Amino acid sequence: MALLLKTTRFIEAQIDTFLDVVSDSATAFQLAIQDYLAGRMQQFEERLAAIREYEHRADDLRVSIERFLYERTLIPENRGDVLALLENTDDVIDNIKDSLLQFSIETPQIPAELHDLWLQTTQASVAAVEQLVFAVRSFFRDLSAVNNYIHKVYFFEREADLMGEKLRRQIFALDIDLAMKSQLRYFAIHIEKISDAAQDTCDRLAIFTIKRQL
Repeated sequence: MALLLKTTRFIEAQIDTFLDVVSDSATAFQLAIQDYLAGRMQQFEERLAAIREYEHRADDLRVSIERFLYERTLIPENRGDVLALLENTDDVIDNIKDSLLQFSIETPQIPAELHDLWLQTTQASVAAVEQLVFAVRSFFRDLSAVNNYIHKVYFFEREADLMGEKLRRQIFALDIDLAMKSQLRYFAIHIEKISDAAQDTCDRLAIFTIKRQL
């Protein structure tokens, strides 16, 4: 990390902690979906509360890191890349929180026959976020490893799209009310959007990585 930031262990620890929060949010999201499908609503709400805290923590860390970078470190062009990367990564947590919040507000009834594909779509989206965290860590520590993790993010994003499409097809094949089908489709797409946010961040990360290699 010192190769890019040339700064203190404090800022290194701040960025590591920020990425830990992103990773923890993704894990909590997957557990929350498992709780929801199993009808453990109290645990689900506790997971949502934890993710709200993760979101606030991530925002505080990002602002602290941004202030530090502006005041003490980095030439302007590198600083802008790092700030944009942190902001894009922070957006992933926002997507995670927003998705669970909608579950809490609307409490959709998910038929048991959808549970398996629902979990597979969730797992693929979460895996994309986890690989994103590895990619961002590598950007600061081992630039040569970044593209490997970016490739994995793209893989899991495609997997989430594939599982999500199967899920939506299964939703509309069910003998249920059209309004319920539309609601379930909405929630399925929201889960896919988490992996989309991870991919969008990797698109920018790939550009930042190329710039550092020039």
